[in-house]
Amino acid sequence: MKKFIASLLVAAATSLTAFLPAAQAAGGGLAWDKFPVEKMNDQAALQRGAKLFVNYCLNCHSAAFVRFNKLRDIGLTDLQIKDNLLFTGEKVGDLMKISMDSRQAKEWLGATPPDLTLVARSRAGHNGTGADYLYTYLRTYYRDETKATGWNNLAFPSVGMPHVLWELQGERRAIFDEKTHEFTGKYEQLKPGKMSTAEYDGAVGDLVAFMTWMAEPAQGLRTKLGLFVLAFLAVFFVIAWRLNAAFWKDIK
Repeated sequence: MKKFIASLLVAAATSLTAFLPAAQAAGGGLAWDKFPVEKMNDQAALQRGAKLFVNYCLNCHSAAFVRFNKLRDIGLTDLQIKDNLLFTGEKVGDLMKISMDSRQAKEWLGATPPDLTLVARSRAGHNGTGADYLYTYLRTYYRDETKATGWNNLAFPSVGMPHVLWELQGERRAIFDEKTHEFTGKYEQLKPGKMSTAEYDGAVGDLVAFMTWMAEPAQGLRTKLGLFVLAFLAVFFVIAWRLNAAFWKDIK
C-alpha cells in the first residue's frame, strides 16, 4: 500500500512538473497570440500540418495514441500516407511512435521528450487555449548563447528543446529593454530562413491545427452533431409550444 501511494505521489509530481511551463505563462509574462482557428476547418492546412509534424516533431516526440491511418479523417489516402509520411518502414496501421529508446533519450537530452498526442489540450491556461500556447511558443524562439542549446523561448523561458524549425524561420535575436529587461516586441533577424514571416506563421498555424486535431479528432464531428441537436430542439420547441396551446385552448 505504501509503495502504491508513493507511486501516485511521484506520478502527481511528474504531471505537475510537466504542467509548470503552461501555468507560469498563464499566470503572467508573455501574452499568448491567438491561434487562427479557421485552420481547423481547412483540410489542406491539416494535411500540411501533418507533414510538418512527421518531418520535424516525430523524430524525438511520439504521438503514441494516434495511428497513421487515422489521418484518413483529414482527407489523406493510405497511399498518400505511405508515400509522404512513412520513412522508416512503418505500416499505415502503426501507432505514431519513435524508435528512440527513452533511457537513451534521457541520457542524451537530459529528459525524455514527452508524447505530443494531447499536448494541445494539456497546455491551456488563463492566457488562452492550448493551441494559443503552442502557436505562440513555436513562433517566439530566439538566439541566446548563454543557453546550452543556443536557443531560448519567450513563452517558455530557459526551454530545454532547441528550435527545430529554425531553418524555416531563420535565426533572430529578441530585443529587451535595457532598464526593465522586458521584451520590447521586436526582433533582430540574424540569418534569413526559407520562409518569410507570414509564411512561417502560416506553417506554424498548420502544424498547431494538426496537433489540436490530433488531441481530439472527434471535435469536428461533435461540433456538427451539437449544431444538429440544437436545430432539432429549436424545431421541437415550436411544435411542443403549439401542441401545448392546442391542448389547453378549451380550458379556462
